[in-house]
Parts: sequence; C-alpha cells; structure tokens
Amino acid sequence: MPLRIPLLFLLALPALAQSPEERTRQALDQILAGKYDAFYALFNSEMKAAISLETYSQQAGQIIASLGKPTRIDPSQTRSVQGYLVVTITVHWPAAALNFIVSWDKDGKIGGTFFRPAPPPTYDPPFYSHPYTFTSRDITIGDDKWKLSGTLTVPKGKGPFPAVVLVHGSGPQDRDESIGGVRVFRDLAEGLSSRAIVVLRYDKRTKVHPDQWTANPNLTMTDETVTDAVRALALARTEPEVDPKRVFVLGHSQGGYMAPRIMQADPKLAGAIIMAGNARPLEEIILDQNEYAAQLKGTLSDSERAQLEALRRNPRLALLSFPSKYVEDLKDYRPVALAKSTNVPMLIMQGERDFQVTTKDFELWKSGLESHVNVTLRSYPKLNHLFVVGEGKSTLEEYEKPAHVAPEVIGDVAAWIGNQPRHE
Repeated sequence: MPLRIPLLFLLALPALAQSPEERTRQALDQILAGKYDAFYALFNSEMKAAISLETYSQQAGQIIASLGKPTRIDPSQTRSVQGYLVVTITVHWPAAALNFIVSWDKDGKIGGTFFRPAPPPTYDPPFYSHPYTFTSRDITIGDDKWKLSGTLTVPKGKGPFPAVVLVHGSGPQDRDESIGGVRVFRDLAEGLSSRAIVVLRYDKRTKVHPDQWTANPNLTMTDETVTDAVRALALARTEPEVDPKRVFVLGHSQGGYMAPRIMQADPKLAGAIIMAGNARPLEEIILDQNEYAAQLKGTLSDSERAQLEALRRNPRLALLSFPSKYVEDLKDYRPVALAKSTNVPMLIMQGERDFQVTTKDFELWKSGLESHVNVTLRSYPKLNHLFVVGEGKSTLEEYEKPAHVAPEVIGDVAAWIGNQPRHE
C-alpha cells in the first residue's frame, strides 16, 4: 500500500555538498531492513513535527511486509525542486513497482519522503486478445469513502453474457494486477471478453485509499478483499449486458485465499475460480517463501540464517509487522473447510512452478474437496504464480520479463464458465 508523506517545501536552499544519491540509497536500505528509527533520525524538524516515529514505523512496516523482498532496484534520478534536491529510486517487488522519493535540505536532512506507484510498462496485447470483439468502459464501485474505479470489458453482440469479477492478490494492486512485466488481470479481461464473457476489474482499496487504510489499525484482510469484491459482484449484476444469474468471481493469490469468504458473503454467486489461492495459514506461506529464497541464494549471512531459524521455530513471527486486528481476522480461518460448506461450483487452478503458493496448497484443496460436487481442478507443469510459462525453478526476477498469462488458462476458464448453469 503506497505511503504518502507530503513534501514540505521551505525557502530556496543551496544544494547538498554530499551525494544525495548515496544518501537516498542508504536511506532506502534502512527502510528495507526495518531500521525505521535510523531513517527517522534523518528527518528535519518539520518532518518530525508532521509524523511521529511510531506512526511512520507502522505505516512503512505495513508496506514492506505486504510487498516482501524487492526483485530489482533501479539507479537513482535527481532533480532540483524549490531549492531541495529530490532523489527518486524505483524499487520493483513481485506485486508492485514503487518510486521511493526523498527530498534533502541544505543540512542533509530529509524534508519530505514517500512511496508512489511507478508508471506501468506499455501494454502489448497477447495474441488471444481480439479488441474488435469487445468494448471497454470505466465504472465506479461504491459511492462512499472507499469508492473504487475500474474497467468493464463487454463482448459485442447479443447478450446477456456471463460475467466474472477479478479479485487481486496481496499488496496495492491496480485493476490490471500489474506485476513486473505482466498484467495478469488485463490479460484475463481481454482474453475472456474475446470469448463472450463480461469482465469487471478494479483498483484495490489499498492502492486507491492508502492514507485511509494505514490510518485505521482495525482494518482486516476481509475489509481489504472481500468487502469490495462483494460490492463489485453486486454492481456487475446491474449492468445491462450481464446475465445476473451467471456472475462469477475469480480470485488470484490472496483473492483466491479469500474466495471462500466471498462465496459465503454472496449467496447469488454462480461459481468461483481460485487461481493460486493458498489453503494454508499466511505464516506458513511466508516461511515457505523464505525457505525457497534461501535455497536459491545458497549462502546466507549470519543475520539471514538467524532470521530464518527464528521463523522455523515460530512461523508467527512473520506476522509481527501486521496490525493485531489483521492477524486476528485470519486466526481461525480455514478456506478449504469454508469452501466445502458451500454448494458453489469451483474451478481451482495451480501453476506447478509456483513458489509463492505451492502445490502443497493445491493438494489441500484437492483432498479437502474430493467429496464436493461441481469442483474442477487444473494444474499446469510449466506455469508460475502469475500463470506465465517458464522453465526450471521460478524466481522473482522472472516476473520482471514482459510476458502474458498462458492461453490454456484463458481457454480453461472460459470453457468452465460456459459449462456452468444459471444460478437459481
């Protein structure tokens, strides 16, 4: 979730004698290492008056915890603004690319700092997108303080059509679910609308309303994901081209994890598609991801080894950076058991090269729902967490390459939706 602290501009000041680029990179390293007190010590008096160390640590901690470890850090760029030297470093994570921006005053103190989403790369449509077969229009979900903007893609021709609402993974996702060089949800939207399915996708509330989100410690993953998905589903049913009895939800990653709660909250659902949704608690997923990263790296520093050992002894240490209400909301959540208690048809999909949500989770869905009617399971040997084709072990760096969701995924989702009856 982007963190915005206003830049505080004073009188025009001379440039810093020392390298602002080096200072900013050191400051970024402090943030990524969780050394918020060291970073805060660099704030000038106006910044310290604007925000306390406790508040800044909480806000920054939530951002870093939700994004994980960076996959790439770009070279810095510097410009002069009203006497301040403003340095920007683009940091790439699996779920987002953010610009880390710091303005320096004449005394080498920080006069302003914030994270801002970096512009996404230019979109090059996949071969299975046929823009002449559908139209797109902007939509708004809700009319309260949490209202969100989105896009509705609508097939041309005689409707009404089935519709699917796309629900994001973790982090401050945009409506395209832009992750590195991949736009997972735009691929799904254009691919499915090319196959006569209406698709609604929207910007996540942690991206659109970051200040409101970080200011309230009582907000949960249910607030973050389920509430807006249910509102989007209700909106989809009112669109004139949509058959209201054939509206589906598709959750990717965290969206798939929360899909059973969405199924429970919306009794009108015609079906649910779970793409790489974890079946295990969040702390187990984080531990697995750290184990995998350690295997890839091979050699660990003493501090890295100590951190990993601490996580192995107590995986719930991975949740310390999340607000207590957020953790409490997930304490007794068992997605497979909840899904089993419903009669909603499900399509569960898994990339076998996925290291973020692994085949361990897929097998739990499979075994837990084996007696459930109307459950279809699909796994794909060459696909990663983004459902992109690759070879060998998947890495975070792989996400940075421009790529598209595999065509068989589009085909399987479209075929499954086409085979589902109207919800009566």
